[in-house]
Amino acid sequence: MPKEVTIADIMRVLEEYDVVELDDVRIEGDVEIELSTGVAVPPSLINALQSSIGVQVSPEVTAGERIENLVEAKFEVAKAEWNGQIEEVTIGASSSDGGTREKTVTIGGEKSLPFYNFDYQMPHPPVITVDCFDISIPLAKAVRGHYQDVMEDPGEWAKKNVHEFGADMVTIHLISTDPLIKDTPAREAAKTVEEVLQAVKVPIVIGGSGNPDKDPEVLEAAAEAAEGERCLIASANLNMDYERIAKAAQDYGHVILSWTQLDINAQKTLNRYLFKLGVPRGDIVIDPTTAALGYGLDYAFTNIERMRISALRGDADLAFPISCGITNAWGAREAWMKYSPIREDSDWGPAVNRGPIYEIMTGLTLGIAGGDMFMMMHPEAASAVKRVTQMLFGSEETADKEIMIKDWVKWKCK
Repeated sequence: MPKEVTIADIMRVLEEYDVVELDDVRIEGDVEIELSTGVAVPPSLINALQSSIGVQVSPEVTAGERIENLVEAKFEVAKAEWNGQIEEVTIGASSSDGGTREKTVTIGGEKSLPFYNFDYQMPHPPVITVDCFDISIPLAKAVRGHYQDVMEDPGEWAKKNVHEFGADMVTIHLISTDPLIKDTPAREAAKTVEEVLQAVKVPIVIGGSGNPDKDPEVLEAAAEAAEGERCLIASANLNMDYERIAKAAQDYGHVILSWTQLDINAQKTLNRYLFKLGVPRGDIVIDPTTAALGYGLDYAFTNIERMRISALRGDADLAFPISCGITNAWGAREAWMKYSPIREDSDWGPAVNRGPIYEIMTGLTLGIAGGDMFMMMHPEAASAVKRVTQMLFGSEETADKEIMIKDWVKWKCK
């Protein structure tokens, strides 16, 4: 009598004798394929069985049968279990809070990684603060063309950022106070802050020149001039008198920017010092330093990502909104140089396009890593980053619109 042999039997024999493949071998006999009741056999399968291996399909099996039941299947994304939560920080004070801002900005509050809204909906989208300066400074041509008419007037510069370019916030950099530039007195710098506060009604960030000896005095005077407006004072760091700056922020009702240089342990240390000084957790934003596209973006990305993951795992020393200096992208020579300095190099293309693209890519990369606030310079780069992050956040402005891939990277240079 013929013996029934299954495909599994044949495979076991082949494996036993270590047979890799068969040449010119034909297996003859009847082939039976069992199908569950009610399963319809597609015509393409019937044709394939009949033509390729000579299988005769029983007339009882028809292609017209309807499927009675489908196996229930559900797509699910694995959810991470996080123990921590990022502090929620509000910048700016309205009239009800003793300030004069017509709008305030709140960042932080996340319970999951950026834009993982299937884990936990982000409570606030990232925000952008656009730079202005207290004096006319050398700028890349791609940026200078947007501000040529206002570079001698910080108030008008700030106003243009808000009214023409739609900035959520404005950062005023008091760089003229640097002893190596103009050594502007702190009280004069404070008047510039007052001018900017009167020119725009959005929250502002107040930055010094970066001079460790002069900045504490400058930021003290600026904090006093902006009393009650809940500005972000930039910044306290380990290389200067952070106690003096932090005290000024507390005394006059501001938020403090805790800035370190690509060092997660230094960030934890500075934050702990601020806690000991009595700075409330809701008054701290951290800045781990942005090494931008072109000269070390991978350092900034991994540093910020590590901080955010540690915070969500329960590290309270790092559980703060993150500010990113995206403007640093213009420090890369590829962002602003017209031609490559290497003779054998290929053409870099128009600098008017490269610079904004460098800034955009830096912003989007650090947004995915965990950035909550972006300090930016080129208005169209800022607009592009805002548009994409709002879309990823799922804002109402983009929820009902069909977003095409080409729209993510399309923008016009003026």
